[in-house]
Amino acid sequence: QGAGSGVIISKDGYIVTNNHVVSGATSLKVTTTDGTEYDASVVGKDSQTDLAVIKVDANNLQAATLGDSDILQVGDPAIAIGNPLGELGGTVTTGIISATDRQITIDDETMTLLQTDAAINPGNSGGGLFNADGNLIGIVNAKESSTGIEGLGFAIPITPAQDIITELMQNGSVTSRPALNVSLYDYTSNNQSQYSKYEDGCYIVQIVKNGAADKAGLKQNDRILSFDGEQIQSTSDVKNVLKKHKIGDTVKMVVERDSKKVTVEITLQAQTQTN
Repeated sequence: QGAGSGVIISKDGYIVTNNHVVSGATSLKVTTTDGTEYDASVVGKDSQTDLAVIKVDANNLQAATLGDSDILQVGDPAIAIGNPLGELGGTVTTGIISATDRQITIDDETMTLLQTDAAINPGNSGGGLFNADGNLIGIVNAKESSTGIEGLGFAIPITPAQDIITELMQNGSVTSRPALNVSLYDYTSNNQSQYSKYEDGCYIVQIVKNGAADKAGLKQNDRILSFDGEQIQSTSDVKNVLKKHKIGDTVKMVVERDSKKVTVEITLQAQTQTN
């Protein structure tokens, strides 16, 4: 069992939370601040953005009003509302926006997050970060929990998240994100793996038949050297390049194969698998 937080985004019961809050759950229950308990179902989730949408059977709920996270400035007030420790629902903490575009890597996913010094605790994940007008500006998803570290909380900015949330509501997954349709593996000399004979880097270890990489002529065990002119050292580097493109774009990739450099052009496709 686990507990998290969420934000009601429609009066008919759609709720946004974090993917890591609901991922793997066999059943979900939602308790609103008036104590009403609902059974909930997952509508859609996306591990890359750590967003999920769930649904309860209800009407006339009070939905949050969305703000504009793109206009936030360092020093703006920030108010977190959530369920810290899984048992203190409706807790409100305040602080400021400490940074508006902090690059944070969580579970091998690099995200651009809001940073706040509003108190964030386990159970706050999926809860709302609001501005002084009470408008939703972010979805809380992480805190720095090292010993002696305080005042480092992070939230997914709501403005770029809106398209993802809409897609999850409509399709159950993110279908607009371009993909190579491959599995990648980051080898370093510290790894104990079958790739120990290879140099450090990002390798293609599986290719989806008729996917973008397959059609471009990429091969298993190719080491990616550059993608769209950007030097590639890890899977996260590849994902960061993909974020700059859309389905249908043609992008150059340079790989190392049998000690030779091979340049290919890849026409990006939709993902063939959902998260």
